[in-house]
Amino acid sequence: MKKLICLLLAVIMLTALFACGNTDKVKDEVPETQQSFDVTEKEVVNVVIALTDGRVMKAELYPKIAPITVQNFVDLCTSGFYDGLIFHRVIKDFMIQGGDPLGNGTGGSGKTIKGEFSANGVQNDLKHTRGVLSMARRGKDSAGNMNYDTGTSQFFIVSAKSYPSLDGQYAAFGKLTEGYDVLAQLEAVQTDENDKPLTPITIKYIRVTD
Repeated sequence: MKKLICLLLAVIMLTALFACGNTDKVKDEVPETQQSFDVTEKEVVNVVIALTDGRVMKAELYPKIAPITVQNFVDLCTSGFYDGLIFHRVIKDFMIQGGDPLGNGTGGSGKTIKGEFSANGVQNDLKHTRGVLSMARRGKDSAGNMNYDTGTSQFFIVSAKSYPSLDGQYAAFGKLTEGYDVLAQLEAVQTDENDKPLTPITIKYIRVTD
């Protein structure tokens, strides 16, 4: 009888462990890719930026301000492009930057978009204040000309209270709604001489939530 009871207890414990293992596995799974859509039909597009360590930031994107930029970002998010990429450049009191498949600041999606900001002839009144998402782009070319239409997949999140010198020069297109504590933690990490975090900050996924 005692052996039977012990056997039953063992089975129950194994079943419980198996159930817990399955729950954790589901929890750790990356969401399936999504079907993209025409962002101009929406006033705001909400996204979640999940890191592999469990931390999360949420943001709203503004198609009415930067329709081309938001469409490009949503297309990349829904396709799973950002899954597994890192924030490769972090500068305290300035910004955190990610979205490069090469992880060194030189890569992109293979597609460039028009820069939606005043220096490029496009009205964009969203200021680069803390929590604002904006599109990275190249600087001057070898001839000294500005490359305004070179945004691709790299984006940054402003961690400074404000950074007016970016206004009119970069395409701001969204703003954090949650996760400012995470932003503060990320901008404070140790980096190397190239502003790359010593411990990788990895994006688990970015997905549209509405």
